Amino acid sequence: MPTRETAPNGAPCWTDLMTSDVAGARAFYTQLFGWTADEPNEELGGYFTFYRDGVRVAGGFPKMPGREAMPDVWSVYLATDNAEKTVETATAEGGNVIAPAMAVHDLGTMAVVSDPGGAAIGMWQPGTHTGFGVLLEARAPSWFELHTRNYEAAIAFYQNVFGWETRTMSDTPELRYTVLNNPEGDGELAGIMDSSGFLPEGVSYWVVYLGSDDADATVAKAVELGGSVVRPAEDTPYGRLAVLADPSGAKFSIVAPNDQMPAR
Repeated sequence: MPTRETAPNGAPCWTDLMTSDVAGARAFYTQLFGWTADEPNEELGGYFTFYRDGVRVAGGFPKMPGREAMPDVWSVYLATDNAEKTVETATAEGGNVIAPAMAVHDLGTMAVVSDPGGAAIGMWQPGTHTGFGVLLEARAPSWFELHTRNYEAAIAFYQNVFGWETRTMSDTPELRYTVLNNPEGDGELAGIMDSSGFLPEGVSYWVVYLGSDDADATVAKAVELGGSVVRPAEDTPYGRLAVLADPSGAKFSIVAPNDQMPAR
């Protein structure tokens, strides 16, 4: 997919990393993916941005005081044209407010809520910052996936709150999976997986997939840089996938093309 100016409403539009080691995270991801990173902006709480070839792809910020016990984590943001109203709708649909709608200078307005399964999901009403400018390519955000124990409730929540048009991709005992259709054309932009078979009670979360040309090479490089392998690379019909953790423990997935992957 070429560079993107704006995201359609309800679509993933940004991802960022809350980290306990800003310097370490900047070094790890820039070396792993060939990104660059601007300097932390103290007016924005130390927030910084990663770029792929000069195009925004992700952000990062230091863990705030009082959150030391929280794990380092990658988060997902969905586009909205009215963050305040979306927060109101989310609470009416069984969500809880983690961070109310707040303006971030002229960049946009953000909020964070939890869905009925407890997974945190951000929202972003763009101003001058329109989100990541490229996706579905190597070294860029490539997929976003909710693992939930509340599958049916989660589907209804994202349909009603963010206007998702969905399609059931699989409905077997082995895999129940629903995808967000791309409202601007063919393809899908995110997925919801019934993970009740392996997630502990009360645990649901979003997963960020970053693209790679070569999953095995990316796994080896991550380990060389001090990261760890949570799940080794394996071939699937959706690409060669692996789950990694950076040196501070933040988990992320990678996806690379393989022979099983259908052409887009």
